Parts: sequence; structure tokens; C-alpha cells
Amino acid sequence: MNFYDLNVKTPQGKTIEMSNLKGKAVLIVNTATKCGLAPQFDGLEALHQQYKDQGLVVLGFPCNQFRDQEPETNDTVEESCRINFGVTFQLTEKVDVNGENTHPVFAYLKKQLGGLFGSGIKWNFTKFLVTPEGKPYKRYSPTTKPAKIEKDIKKLLKV
Repeated sequence: MNFYDLNVKTPQGKTIEMSNLKGKAVLIVNTATKCGLAPQFDGLEALHQQYKDQGLVVLGFPCNQFRDQEPETNDTVEESCRINFGVTFQLTEKVDVNGENTHPVFAYLKKQLGGLFGSGIKWNFTKFLVTPEGKPYKRYSPTTKPAKIEKDIKKLLKV
């Protein structure tokens, strides 16, 4: 299995095939609108705006596994993120990032890029950067601000 074998659904149930992202750097983040780290939405949106035309795709995966900090539903999460945080990058359906129902994208990324304390996701806003060739490149902690990832994005996009 590789990254391009995976897919995820949008909040509306449409399938996003990772194979359609070949040639693009992909930043995958588990998000939560009521988390203390939610101001990172601003930084993620800034990266999206700055590098989307050079080949960056930001994918936000809403997740409610950490202290119920994502109360939004698939029907409301996009509007909430747009109104409250100005998000225009692609969000997915709500997913689990740990446990028996871990979404396959996170199961794959955790296996490829284990964390400091094992492969489990410890909190909201854990980030994974995937190369334009579909290779998991780097994992970033929840507290790593999106601006700190910019140098790696620029390296992968060769800008």
C-alpha cells in the first residue's frame, strides 16, 4: 500500500482520491474547532493561500477524539471553519485518528512516521507532510505552528 492507494470522503460524502494529488505536496492535519490550538487554522489557511498555486494541498481532517473538541457535524464543520477561521482549504468528513476505527490515511501515516512517543496521535493539529511523489516526509507535533513548516514546504515544492 502507498499514499496514492488511499482516499477520504468530504463532509458531503464525495470521495477524494489521493492518487489525484500526484505531483502535489500534501499537508494533512487532524483539526478541531474548539481546541486551544484552533488559531492554527489561520496559519494553515495562510500556507494554503500562499502555496496552492505552486502545488500545496492542505487537507483538514476534523476529529472529535480529544476531549470532544470537534462538536461540529459533517453538515456544519465547513461552514463553522469558514465563518470562524476563514478556512477555504479542503476539509474531510469527521474521522478517528486513533483506535479501532482509525481512518486508513492516518493508519498509513502513523505507520510510516511514528511519533516521539509511539505512533499514536497525541492531540489535535498533529501534522503530516507528504512529498509530491507520495512519500510521507515529516510529522509535526500539535504545537508546531504552521509557519514553522513553510521551509519544508518550499523545499518540497522547489520554490
